[in-house]
Amino acid sequence: MARRNRDEDLLLEEDELTAAFLGDDIAQATDGSQAAAPAAPTADDEWDEDAAAMPGQLAVDVYETREKLVVKARTAGVNKNDLDVSISDNQLTIHGTLSSGSEEGVENYFLQECYWGEFSRTIALPVPVKEEEIEAVLKDGVLTISFVKVQQDTVKKIQVL
Repeated sequence: MARRNRDEDLLLEEDELTAAFLGDDIAQATDGSQAAAPAAPTADDEWDEDAAAMPGQLAVDVYETREKLVVKARTAGVNKNDLDVSISDNQLTIHGTLSSGSEEGVENYFLQECYWGEFSRTIALPVPVKEEEIEAVLKDGVLTISFVKVQQDTVKKIQVL
């Protein structure tokens, strides 16, 4: 049985950590050495047009109080006229557009992390609500939608036949 030295064990641990973070991009070659990971995409690489056409997904928080169900969404930079909020069959849909403003004179981006464009989110509400009693407020970049919950005060006994 072959024994490995401490340095080989450390190297193996580093390789395992790298593989955990990079997934299967680094493969072991047949001679035991590591094959290089694929090159990172460059600005000249083509974007997947179908993915670019999909709207971004809006992150939300959904919680309840004793009387209400509340949905909060961070919508900083969105004009309330660019928001469409609707409810149907206990499903809430929030759709909107986030505009980056004027990009006049921009020749090259060095870093572009902000999402600009359409976003949409549909949420199946976890409890029954009164669809006619909804309040939506956009304040300080946070959209807060409050629903009055349908109270189910009594438990209905069902007779088993």
